[in-house]
Amino acid sequence: MNVNAHAEPAVDYLREHATRLRVERHEIGGVEVIDCGVAAHGGIEAGTRLAEACMAGLASVRVAPGDASVWPGPWVTVETDCPVAACMASQYAGWEVSADGFFAMASGPFRAAAAHETLFEEPAIFSLRDPTPDACVGVLEASELPPPAVCRSLAEKCGVGPAALTLIVAPTNSQAGTLQVVARSVETAMHKLHELGFDLSTIESAWGTAPLAPVAGDALAAIGRTNDAILYGGHAVLYVRGADDAVADLGPKTPSSSSADHGRPFRDVFAAYDHDFYRIDKLLFSPAMVTFVSLDSGQVHRFGKLEPELIAESFGVATP
Repeated sequence: MNVNAHAEPAVDYLREHATRLRVERHEIGGVEVIDCGVAAHGGIEAGTRLAEACMAGLASVRVAPGDASVWPGPWVTVETDCPVAACMASQYAGWEVSADGFFAMASGPFRAAAAHETLFEEPAIFSLRDPTPDACVGVLEASELPPPAVCRSLAEKCGVGPAALTLIVAPTNSQAGTLQVVARSVETAMHKLHELGFDLSTIESAWGTAPLAPVAGDALAAIGRTNDAILYGGHAVLYVRGADDAVADLGPKTPSSSSADHGRPFRDVFAAYDHDFYRIDKLLFSPAMVTFVSLDSGQVHRFGKLEPELIAESFGVATP
């Protein structure tokens, strides 16, 4: 599967409707850069298209009401019949870009072209590498647009010329950036299962939802709110084949409550580790609730629970 080719329709939509979506197109170092929230204002629809491009066009993303007892505002819902390709080979933010004073967390299908992460050596993901793409699409979670040298370097690592690379950029504390992070309810469940040794090839379809966090005033607060949206409000439903024993064994470890760091707003957890992501317990990064539906036996297994009090605290909602 050429994940970069599948992403093109979502990118084309951003290009064709740039004015209405309040996004701006630039050429930097010969690379097309679409600003969805750095200088451009962006918005909700820009965020949904950004999230769909991040998932290689292999998932649908929509904003709709959800469980009002947890969060009476909008929720971000994701559904896909290609969860490994959409989430692990594309959406997972497994590429840290740091050069020339620029920093970004990179995700999107261009990761499958570069394929420098050890993740792409895994049997379920190896076949999704995209070594000879005609064009590549990447997503950068960053507070500024990438400089020319970084743009050219990313194109080189993907094996394409600068003109064949499109980078979509949004900071976490923007409408589009917040939405694209919250749209990771399924991805975080998939990655958690990967860490636990679950056979991802048994997952045929997935659906997930999480409350759309209010846009925060700064990047650090935004990291807290968007993580909490998933850790305490996210729910992923995974449709699996022949995995009842594995689900019974690993399922209780899947939701965020399996971590000792669970139970506090993410901003507090982050501060306790001196704002170093890599010191935080990996078992924390998953949805609050995960449901497995066996397509063979019909068994339904649910683990974890939603935490409305922590959502209200994180989102800054005053309660009587």
